Amino acid sequence: MSRSSFAAKSYRTRGIVLRTHKLGEADRIITLLSPEFGVVRAVAKGVRRTSSKLGATLEPFMEVEAQIVAGRSLHTIIQAQLRHPYGQALVADYSAYTAGAAMLETAERLTDSEADSIGAQYRLLHGALATLARGGHEPGTVLDSYLLRALAAAGWAPSFTHCVRCGAVGPHQAINIPLGGVVCHDCRPAGSMSPSPATITLLAALLEGDWESVDAADAPTRGQAGTITANYLQWHLERAVKSLKLVERQ
Repeated sequence: MSRSSFAAKSYRTRGIVLRTHKLGEADRIITLLSPEFGVVRAVAKGVRRTSSKLGATLEPFMEVEAQIVAGRSLHTIIQAQLRHPYGQALVADYSAYTAGAAMLETAERLTDSEADSIGAQYRLLHGALATLARGGHEPGTVLDSYLLRALAAAGWAPSFTHCVRCGAVGPHQAINIPLGGVVCHDCRPAGSMSPSPATITLLAALLEGDWESVDAADAPTRGQAGTITANYLQWHLERAVKSLKLVERQ
């Protein structure tokens, strides 16, 4: 659905709260990711008052059902019901919280424009936050899996099994970030990386959601895969995701 659909005076949408900003003495600007409308910025009036019922609902990581009145620049949230309180679990775990914050920032970067993949991006973010909130997987690997899948949904799918230049089936020993994945010996350009074979295997598992393989990886392998994923993300976004600097790796 295009942004022109905002022509309606009032509309309902699900949304994940990406961030909030103070406005005046009692209001906040809420940035939501909607599966229909992409990034929506709307004012929530009075939510900073202790008497407000919306204050705890419209917080980062929360999935809500919102009733919104359209405006020329900013919209106004007049009602919001909590669907999934992911933030309650994430704020109690610093590693999960920082991983989730990097997800929210990335989601906003990837969807803050007209995009055919908004619905897919929403589902990916929703699933990743739910996985973080449940626990059971190391938060850094949940983040890396989300980042690789989100980039793939945006049209930048990496390849960790076939040479990105000639298509030769791997395993291959080098990765070239500008080219988008592994390269064979004959196609390898200068400046390519040479991670461990275990790291390349882990990157493929993260992209495919093979959690049995992901959970079996050791800390050095996870760390190297995380660095490559962050570099690949920065290459395509053309600027750093600031929240990644705070992510704790185990």
